[in-house]
Amino acid sequence: MSAAGSGTWNSPFTVSQANANQNGSTQTVEGYVVGQPTATNTVVTSNFPNDYALALADSPSETSPSNMIYVQIPSSFRSGYGLKSNPDLMEKKLKVTGSLTAYFSHSGVRDASAFEGVDGGTTDPTDPPPSYGEYYSSAEGKTGSELKQALHNIIDDHQTLSYSAVWDALRNTDEDPANSNNVLLLYTGRSQSKDTNGGGVDDWNREHVWAKSHGDFGTTQGPGTDLHHLRPTDVTVNSSRGNLDFDNGGSQHAEAPGNYYDHDSWEPRDEVKGDVARMIFYMAVRYEGDSGELDLEINNNVNNGSAPYHGKLSVLLEWHAEDPVDAREIRRNNIIFENYQGNRNPFIDHPEFAEMIW
Repeated sequence: MSAAGSGTWNSPFTVSQANANQNGSTQTVEGYVVGQPTATNTVVTSNFPNDYALALADSPSETSPSNMIYVQIPSSFRSGYGLKSNPDLMEKKLKVTGSLTAYFSHSGVRDASAFEGVDGGTTDPTDPPPSYGEYYSSAEGKTGSELKQALHNIIDDHQTLSYSAVWDALRNTDEDPANSNNVLLLYTGRSQSKDTNGGGVDDWNREHVWAKSHGDFGTTQGPGTDLHHLRPTDVTVNSSRGNLDFDNGGSQHAEAPGNYYDHDSWEPRDEVKGDVARMIFYMAVRYEGDSGELDLEINNNVNNGSAPYHGKLSVLLEWHAEDPVDAREIRRNNIIFENYQGNRNPFIDHPEFAEMIW
């Protein structure tokens, strides 16, 4: 799978494929646990010193480090996949999703966002994606600000795209299931050719659901190119929405029936109200001001202007409840996770998180 891959569930990389593609892309790698790397050419197979790393190979009996890949284990996964705590994982098969980047000066997988045991040692590429229960394990039992911080730590540091790469990504994430040549536009619901993107009237372009002026991040890599809140929309409808906050009311948009707007707010059509709310929730959790990033927060106001705030929280929570998660959102979340960014929108997987935080 690559950043230009399709939305199908492609087979994971073998260890040898992952070793040959150390290009920083986010991929899923499948292999057998063969030990813990402690140096570039050293992999221990017993008396594991900690839970920080493991080595995978295409054969459970592999002993040559050159035929292995070294996997960095993030803190949220160490209790379940670190070898000091789980020595019985030796020779078991795992799938790991992360960035193909050197670790211990050796081919590696870093910043992993998902680990999954493979029953019976084989997987069928047509199987549905895993439940990602382990993905959220570090958030269990938490509420309020503690839950928000735990979710941030899980979805933080995703693989970012350039703004130009977003065009092709949206052709994949928002493909019309009834016509693979088209994308579905967010506010109008119109099915339109993937090739009619641009700046002309009736073209489609890239809508920032969290308005990019709310925090003034523009189209910079990170919040400006985060697929979890970027959607294809009609050019003139996008212009009408502008940087308006979200609220109920206003006049119906002539080109996008079911959408209403006035001088300070935008109300999307009923079919995507929940989608919009969950995208805003995601942005407020993903960007918390660490690593030099913006701190984006939801408030109960409109007219937020260039401040890093978006409203209106009380209305977004209503929309979230009124328009539950649907199959298209789940598909989109999976594609972004598997093919592009390596992170997920928690409010699609666990809608209950919204009320537990806000």
